[in-house]
Amino acid sequence: MVNLIRPGIFYENSRLIANILRVLDGLVTVLLLAFLYWFFQVRPEDFKPYYVLLATITFLLTIVIFSTTRLYKPWRGANLGRLVRQIVLSWTLVVANLAMIGYVTKTSELFSRRVLLVWIALTPMTLMVLRFSVYLVLRWARARGMNSRSAVIAGAGDLGKRLATHLGETISLGIRLLGFFDDRLAGQSVEPIPGGKSYPVLGSLDNLKDFVQKNQINMVYLALPLRAENRLRGVVEALRDTTASVYFVPDVFIFSLLQAGFSDLRGIPLISLWETPFCGINGWLKRAEDLIMATLFLLCLWPLMLFIALGVKFSSPGPIFFKQRRYGLDGEEFWVYKFRSMRVCEDQQMIPQATRNDPRVTRFGAFLRRLSLDELPQLLNVVNGTMSLVGPRPHAVAHNEFFRTRISGYMLRHKVQPGLTGWAQVNGWRGETQTVEKMKKRIEHDLEYIQHWSLWLDLKIIFLTVFRVLKDRRAY
Repeated sequence: MVNLIRPGIFYENSRLIANILRVLDGLVTVLLLAFLYWFFQVRPEDFKPYYVLLATITFLLTIVIFSTTRLYKPWRGANLGRLVRQIVLSWTLVVANLAMIGYVTKTSELFSRRVLLVWIALTPMTLMVLRFSVYLVLRWARARGMNSRSAVIAGAGDLGKRLATHLGETISLGIRLLGFFDDRLAGQSVEPIPGGKSYPVLGSLDNLKDFVQKNQINMVYLALPLRAENRLRGVVEALRDTTASVYFVPDVFIFSLLQAGFSDLRGIPLISLWETPFCGINGWLKRAEDLIMATLFLLCLWPLMLFIALGVKFSSPGPIFFKQRRYGLDGEEFWVYKFRSMRVCEDQQMIPQATRNDPRVTRFGAFLRRLSLDELPQLLNVVNGTMSLVGPRPHAVAHNEFFRTRISGYMLRHKVQPGLTGWAQVNGWRGETQTVEKMKKRIEHDLEYIQHWSLWLDLKIIFLTVFRVLKDRRAY
């Protein structure tokens, strides 16, 4: 009798499970199409046989395309958000192929638009529900010792401890960490978290291969520092004589990462340490958000902006608008527009920041700066693409040149377009920054925004800006 509780039962049958999932995915698309056809075309006598042909083609395309997009690879420990994107992409490819077939054969008009549109929209959500159901079942099984896999870590340094902590905190992965191998700490024990669970150092790196072979270890993580290149090469060569899955954990934590990710250049693996979050579809979403919302704001606020323009014109001599050079995306200079709030229009090498009771600020300008109304012309910058509604606030070129040499990572904020408002501003880091330490806090929030960007975060910042600006006493 098969023991369903023994460790590795799912791993041993992973190929069978992947094939079952392939068939299930195909069946989900077909059954959903049949249900929607029945739902919208109630009478049985209305049955049209060409829907059977559509279901057959969809079933085959789903199996083939989903396999080529690697949807059936092991997702243990993978980001579920990435799985969702992969499902949407795979289904989009299926729909694109169906659309092309319909166009070439001129048969698309035979099908109900209502049935097809609802089917196209609901299928990826149904597939996600199926995947998450499987995920929850596997999580339940792994928590009870089923489908568990044994693992060891080569390297008991900071990187190895960090990895051990993650493995220990994520029981649902079903990975049983047996211990470490390290040349310096052989025979000792290691506590990844002080006061937490300790793991034995099972031997030196020279003992790793024999231990893996003797105990049939499933997974080996190589968490050795980059400087140990020769030692790492020897360990890799030794592990070639085992059947364990070997994973190299790059020691990238020595860097300050920004939107880190993996890519390749004609087969050569690359690790991005600093990257913009607005590549591909994210860039389109961000630009669409800016254009739609900036246009709506301009339509709603033009009477207020006209009133402000008249107030600037009649309150003090000088132009209505003030423009100044700022650094934008990728450090390129652009002109930022504001309502003039000072008696001077400065754009020199050294520009003093506005201070409390600054004599350069006009009385009407002080009112505008207090409520950030002088920034409204930057909606035009948003429309023309030199700025975004939300992002790191652009600093004057002179201030950039001063702080970039004093704050590590300062220029990383220019991996995205500057914004009308930002995460730093709604968290209180708005207005004058008299010290380098205060500017560091602003930069930390800017980089945090870039690392965790989402449309929801943008909307949250826009919402908070209205209330924070009204209560803020630090802008003058």
